[in-house]
Amino acid sequence: MINIPTKVSAQLASGLKKYQPILTKARSADVNESDTVTIVVDILSDLFGYDKYSEITSEFAIKKTFCDLAIKIDGKVSLLIECKAIGLSLKDDYARQATNYAADSGIEWVLLTNGIDWKVYKILFAKPIDRELVYEFDMTNMSGKKQSDLEMLFYLSRESRNGKSKNTLEELHVQKQLVNKFIIGQILCTEPVLDCVRKQLRKMSADLKPSNEELKSIIYDEIIKREVTEGEKATEALKKIQKMERLEKVADKVLKTKTVEEKV
Repeated sequence: MINIPTKVSAQLASGLKKYQPILTKARSADVNESDTVTIVVDILSDLFGYDKYSEITSEFAIKKTFCDLAIKIDGKVSLLIECKAIGLSLKDDYARQATNYAADSGIEWVLLTNGIDWKVYKILFAKPIDRELVYEFDMTNMSGKKQSDLEMLFYLSRESRNGKSKNTLEELHVQKQLVNKFIIGQILCTEPVLDCVRKQLRKMSADLKPSNEELKSIIYDEIIKREVTEGEKATEALKKIQKMERLEKVADKVLKTKTVEEKV
């Protein structure tokens, strides 16, 4: 849970209450992209707190074309916004288009929205350029009384991008990289966790003497879904866990050496 300033929390809640019926009505009327952009600009200003005249721009050019919107803070564009008509689903092709725009201009964050659905992407400047969906939400299904909903809004707010807040999109991205099913799946099969499971089983019956390898096989084959233990993301998670374990061993070795030296 993050600490949202009272004033900002009230702003997010009141803005949500104001724009939910507007968005619902606009969807029923199937308004076009231009009118959707107008609503999104108002949301960025009234709900998220950006200055409509100095921080929200539609004049950011990328290779002789203009992106729909951009957030500019202290003269620097930090967020590109790709808007689609409110009745359109946010297809992967749209995200790819926004990714290309961001990559061409060296911008790390992209927001894809149709006013109702909001998807926040982190651009990964690798080879090839890629993107990672950090989080998404449906603004019409949120509640100003629900802390988790306010937090999702807060990460996009002007307050979170003022250079003082610790609760930034970058911090959220790091958290999402660590607190996910792939990392947790790999942690469940580390030696300390397996040792704990084995001890608990022996408390139930002293005759039980399963090995850690047996327990790991049960967890991998019968408990965790295959999608969590196989594939690129699972491999990346395993590498992170193995790196952590190596660092812990080095730290333990240094600590033991230091203890011995102090005794001498």
